[in-house]
Amino acid sequence: MNDEEIKELLRRESEEFKKLDEEHRSLKSLLAEIDRKVYLSTDEELERKKLQKLKLSKKDKMAELIREYRKGRSN
Repeated sequence: MNDEEIKELLRRESEEFKKLDEEHRSLKSLLAEIDRKVYLSTDEELERKKLQKLKLSKKDKMAELIREYRKGRSN
């Protein structure tokens, strides 16, 4: 089973994964909106960095859940 198949399965079966995925998508959308601007104020740049870190933390946690799923299936 590849990562995309596992993600689809976890979206259906894990509330935690589903929530992380929704938050990740939302942060991605917010970052895309910010990135459309030609110039960012200092506050906007700080907000962008904060959103990037949050998005990465969601992605890392989702990857951890995928690894745990793989590990559980191999036992």
